Amino acid sequence: MAPIDVAQSLENLKLERDAIALYDELARIEKDPRRAEAFRTIAGNERRHADVWAGKLRDLGATVPEPDGPRLRIRTIVLVARLFGTHAVRDMVQALEGDEEDMYTEQSSPEVDAIAADEREHAEIWRRLSGGGGSPGHAAHRPSEIAAKESWHRAGRSGTLRAVIFGVSDGLVSNLALVMGVAGASGGQGSFVLLAGIAGLLAGAFSMAAGEYVSMQSQRELFERQIALERAELEAMPEEEQAELAQVYRAKGFTEAEAATIAERMFSDPEHALDTLVREELGLDPDELGSPWGAASGSFVAFAIGALIPVVPYLITAGSTAFVTAIVLSLGALFAVGAGVSLLTGRGMLFSGTRQVLIGAAAAVVTYVVGRVIGVNV
Repeated sequence: MAPIDVAQSLENLKLERDAIALYDELARIEKDPRRAEAFRTIAGNERRHADVWAGKLRDLGATVPEPDGPRLRIRTIVLVARLFGTHAVRDMVQALEGDEEDMYTEQSSPEVDAIAADEREHAEIWRRLSGGGGSPGHAAHRPSEIAAKESWHRAGRSGTLRAVIFGVSDGLVSNLALVMGVAGASGGQGSFVLLAGIAGLLAGAFSMAAGEYVSMQSQRELFERQIALERAELEAMPEEEQAELAQVYRAKGFTEAEAATIAERMFSDPEHALDTLVREELGLDPDELGSPWGAASGSFVAFAIGALIPVVPYLITAGSTAFVTAIVLSLGALFAVGAGVSLLTGRGMLFSGTRQVLIGAAAAVVTYVVGRVIGVNV
């Protein structure tokens, strides 16, 4: 556990001040009174947290700095919320909450436990605001409800924002490389580059969509079959399945008597028992099997958006102007994609954006050089 020293307290204070700025803005943006009040409640909690760390700094003999404005990550989330509404930033905010809880988990201090409990409550508030069901006093009892409460941990891995960002990235890098390669081979003839760019956009988008559909549909069918088999086993031999579940809990460290009691209680509700067996034995979440059509359409649109960027200059101009504009526009878009990734990973925007630019630029340079060599030889 990291000690709570001056540097750590300053970092914690900055974190809480960022959260205050975020939720104050979300409350001002939100038109729904219920959601706005929830954001104000969270902002109030964050103010209490900030006071805790300000007091800690004074106790350590340090000066409490004046607020210096939120980080770029927070300003970006606020900008997206202003443009598209607070629902659009759900994944980003939940990823931010998850990063905050992870940070506090690594610390050892009496103050941290109470703050971490508040952060978990913030995630619960987001769950309810996102349509997760339940009232403020509602406790989750079914595994599906418990998993929903913990959704902020996986927001960065499986959320819509993640799929969009990486779909755009795939389209941008692959079509930029294709456009640069054809530009190198053709000596920059706009008609060839434009034809190749549009063909690459359509081929890549349809390929991504078809691949996502087949992959998701096959996975869904496999999971549904496994769940159906588990249901049949539960109906045919409930005693054996109950014994298997008890064995699972014994493997988790429960005594034989405790495991048997838990399994017996689980099996008092057949649907509850099936849900638990599917999660514990198969490692599946019945509520998140995925939508093949949703995955396919999302991949198509995201890839097409990214792939269109290096093609746009050739639609409106030609020659070296189109070539240079395509490079500049694509590098800017690559940086924006990298910055978008940082909203999910918590890494610095400058680092993530620069890394994405270097990766995309390397692919473009290699294909351009190969295209020049092929073009000269041909």
